[in-house]
Amino acid sequence: MDVNTLRITVTLVTFVGFLWIVYRAYRPSSREQLERQGRSILEDGDA
Repeated sequence: MDVNTLRITVTLVTFVGFLWIVYRAYRPSSREQLERQGRSILEDGDA
């Protein structure tokens, strides 16, 4: 395997992983859970 082929493969796998993370974070079904977690962080700061 050529080193450039390995670099391309690693880049593509990393990019697909990034897209998966973005998809999981911004899908509509996870919005309520993320907002709840964000509010709990702000509420815990009162202590």
